[in-house]
Amino acid sequence: MESGKKLSTTIDAAVPTAARMYDHYLGGKDNYAVDRAACEELDKVVPSTRALALNNRRFLQRMVGTLAREYGVRQFLDHGSGLPTQDNVHQVAQAVAPDSRVVYVDNDPMVLVHGRALLEQNERTAVIQADLRDTERIFTHPDTRRLIDPSLPVAVLFNSVFHCIPDSDTEGPPAVVRRVRERLAPGSFLVMCQLVSDDAEVRDFVTDFMNEATQGHWGRVREERDVAEWFEGLEVLSPGLVEVSTWRPDSDVVPRQLTQEWIEFGGVGRIG
Repeated sequence: MESGKKLSTTIDAAVPTAARMYDHYLGGKDNYAVDRAACEELDKVVPSTRALALNNRRFLQRMVGTLAREYGVRQFLDHGSGLPTQDNVHQVAQAVAPDSRVVYVDNDPMVLVHGRALLEQNERTAVIQADLRDTERIFTHPDTRRLIDPSLPVAVLFNSVFHCIPDSDTEGPPAVVRRVRERLAPGSFLVMCQLVSDDAEVRDFVTDFMNEATQGHWGRVREERDVAEWFEGLEVLSPGLVEVSTWRPDSDVVPRQLTQEWIEFGGVGRIG
């Protein structure tokens, strides 16, 4: 993707966004009627979406806590971070180690507004507006340079976001992963998960629906094998690539999806 491409700073309340739809599913208030209407239509075909969103958020919190506590990670770069909600990455990481540093990246102007308001008093955390495919802009941004030391391990998060970008030789998930890996020190981590389905009809419906609803700001629902390809050459942490509610659950009693028409699938890989 062309570095420095200008992004919109205008919040469009007439077109749903994935960030605001996700916020609605999590019980947030930073969304509009058009986002809630899109969620209602989506639920008619994939009714487990709210449970999926909640499970994904819990996975994010467990994963950040695990990397901070067990692996000593103190730097986090969160691509496609979405709207701030409870127990954000910086809150989880800084509860373990107050010196943890976090950079949030999102192209949604509403995320930028709310994120900066939330983080105004937190000098170890920043939010920048950028397309997650624009690796050059993200890694050379002044806030990234201020907070992230590239010579030390970094946890780079692509949590439930790759389904928002289409396949492309230069801008699809494999190309993004490759560019990011080239910039990371040994011992860094890549966290990647996305919406997958074994059902071709579900994949096609959700892909077409979200592409139309968001006016082209969508990629596609993929298959587990697609996600597995992104982890080639990485040491995948236990328990491997899984449906995310089963990634190191806090207890044996965890929320379950009522149906399995699609799942959030992925895991954590370490660079050797």
